[in-house]
Amino acid sequence: MPAVNQSELTQETAAKQALMRVEDVHKYYELGETRVHALRGVSVDIQHGEFVAIMGASGSGKSTFMNMLGCLDRPSSGRYLLEGVDVSKQDKKALARIRNQKVGFVFQGFNLLARTTALENTELPTLYTRIDKAERRNRAAEALAMVGLSDLARHFPSQMSGGQQQRVAIARALVNRPSILLADEPTGNLDSRTSVEIMEILQNLNDGELTIVLVTHEHDISQFAKRVLIFRDGRIRKDEPLLNRPRATQVLRTLPTIED
Repeated sequence: MPAVNQSELTQETAAKQALMRVEDVHKYYELGETRVHALRGVSVDIQHGEFVAIMGASGSGKSTFMNMLGCLDRPSSGRYLLEGVDVSKQDKKALARIRNQKVGFVFQGFNLLARTTALENTELPTLYTRIDKAERRNRAAEALAMVGLSDLARHFPSQMSGGQQQRVAIARALVNRPSILLADEPTGNLDSRTSVEIMEILQNLNDGELTIVLVTHEHDISQFAKRVLIFRDGRIRKDEPLLNRPRATQVLRTLPTIED
């Protein structure tokens, strides 16, 4: 019987335990005759139930990294394991299935359909699943309740504030009950108080053990996470826990209410 390599065994066990594991990932883009090295040997583990904020200047690699975590792009080299599966080897159909079943996306632009109600917008991702119409509607109503918008289920985006529209976008990201929520600048178009209200929702979701990865340019917003990764020149330059992070619920009590 061949000897067992303890180092390889330990690495394989760690890969299975991490919800997301990135191993020595490089990413290149060809822009005309220019080759851009967007990620330069990135390695990191993100565990189930973490709330990670990603920061960095434009061109630092943070958006490329987020796209890879969301299975929107593949690494040029290295491995990305999601729940122990090397997704970098999956074909386009498999990646689309993983995105729909395991990942919820929230963007800076709310991306809601203008002539569709909050409930119908929330329901949209379920159309690509096999669940029946009644269950789709139940899940959408449940997701809206999670973000405090049950009373606005029949409203159209034009009848809602920016903060309310972003809540619908979060509900839409939750409707398929993903393992991970990826939020790319979710407060970028919002005022200060509404931004903290969105962070309150994200903290509450994370308290329920939903894993969240958040990209932000705003230092104050990053402090609501449990851990911060700072990218520069395609590498992670700093990875630190936030031990005394503020609770958004408490911060809101100190902020003035914004009148319509």
